[in-house]
Amino acid sequence: MSRAGCIMVQGTMSGAGKSLLCAALCRIFAQDGYKTAPFKSQNMALNSFVTRDGLEMGRAQVVQAQAAGVEPDVRMNPILLKPSSDVGSQVIVNGEVRGDMPAKEYFRRKKSLIPDILRAYDSLADEFDIIVIEGAGSPAEINLKADDIVNMGLAKLVDAPVLLAGDIDRGGVFAQLYGTVALLEPDERARICGLIINKFRGDVEILRPGLAMLEEKTQLPVLGVVPYLRVDIEDEDSLAPRLQSKSAVKPLDAAVLRLPHISNFTDFMPLEQHPLLGVRYVQSVRELGTPDLVILPGTKNTVNDLLWLRQSGLEAAVLKLAAGGTPVLGVCGGYQLLGETLDDSQGTESGHPQTLRGLGLLPTRTVFTAEKRRAQVTATAAAPFAGAALTGYEIHTGRTAVNGAPFCRYADGTPEGCVQNAVFGTYLHGLFDSGELTEQLAAYLCRRKGIAPETAAPLAMADYRTQQLDLLADGVRSALDMDAVYAAMGLHNPRGGKK
Repeated sequence: MSRAGCIMVQGTMSGAGKSLLCAALCRIFAQDGYKTAPFKSQNMALNSFVTRDGLEMGRAQVVQAQAAGVEPDVRMNPILLKPSSDVGSQVIVNGEVRGDMPAKEYFRRKKSLIPDILRAYDSLADEFDIIVIEGAGSPAEINLKADDIVNMGLAKLVDAPVLLAGDIDRGGVFAQLYGTVALLEPDERARICGLIINKFRGDVEILRPGLAMLEEKTQLPVLGVVPYLRVDIEDEDSLAPRLQSKSAVKPLDAAVLRLPHISNFTDFMPLEQHPLLGVRYVQSVRELGTPDLVILPGTKNTVNDLLWLRQSGLEAAVLKLAAGGTPVLGVCGGYQLLGETLDDSQGTESGHPQTLRGLGLLPTRTVFTAEKRRAQVTATAAAPFAGAALTGYEIHTGRTAVNGAPFCRYADGTPEGCVQNAVFGTYLHGLFDSGELTEQLAAYLCRRKGIAPETAAPLAMADYRTQQLDLLADGVRSALDMDAVYAAMGLHNPRGGKK
């Protein structure tokens, strides 16, 4: 079997659009008949996913796998770093937790992970036609280059040609691209097969003089100017624009508490698609106001985020709303926060032994241990959402004892989560993806508010994602010189021509 062709997308900075460009290329190559897999050697994100075999990986590569029409596989993201503080992260290798490490310790040890990275890559390269590789941050971070395993260091290891993308939406794109190229070593510059201007708004003809000068100064071709594509695809981390902006005004107002260590916020993307549901992310009592639903999302540090809720006044505000009958939903860490106690007497969650009272809105008690539960699950919701089919995954430390009615039941009848009055808690990430719970939740909120529910069922998340990925691929394909991209991989463009 011949080894897969590959192409790597690096960026001038974090947020330059590497993840979406990789998703677009995965989609394009799959549309062109190539069996394609994404790959990112090291991902830093709190937005993670559990594979069918119970292993943990970053969501960016999950979305890229979905774009390629293949099952997400932990080999696509062999190292995942989940920040647990400003100076440390939980280190996950091949889907399994290796432990929490301060940044200095991880940097000292990360070169020892190269064999894990190469085993994962080589295994994929034996099974697929094309590997689309995503870099991280910038290849010109000169303080990190000596031990790089995710940008040019990885490109050398797997002999990958590189596309370098700059973000014109932030400004200074010519300086971004020229400066990045100038800081690279000659052999690294030789790996770059082309430059990409990303997130452009306006008339591309205005850019032409600058593009010509950029090509002259870098001696590299500009292979495309990709427009600012208004597609709605899961974001990699909590820098995502959806967490910074307010939603459009709709009849129903759902407020998600933007916890300091918020994770898996993409759980709530399906709610945003409902015609009656407005979803906004809030960080203060003033922003919270009087919504129709309060959501406590997942968190990488439940104990510290509980203390933040307490200190910010949001705990008191949520308790006041709940006492007045406002529905409250907690997911994963948010579910733990709603209980009576959080027992971290082993110090595995917060770093030192302590037991705290929770918000006390659910009759549950959580005890944290070092063991992490990871599983894909199917379930059926209980009242007041009775019958809604749920598909999702659990990914959490802590075991929760429940003295109340369940939120749902697994396929084998096992109860999960808890409901008390209008307060709901569950460990299930992805609970809204099927669309059934979204529809039932909207109807429930409509009944409470006395407004007519929307009769049209929301689009299932899988169908919506397919639609958006196709729009992304169409936009990128029309902007990039795909002949040049295929040529860099030593492959034939089945469609021929730029388009």
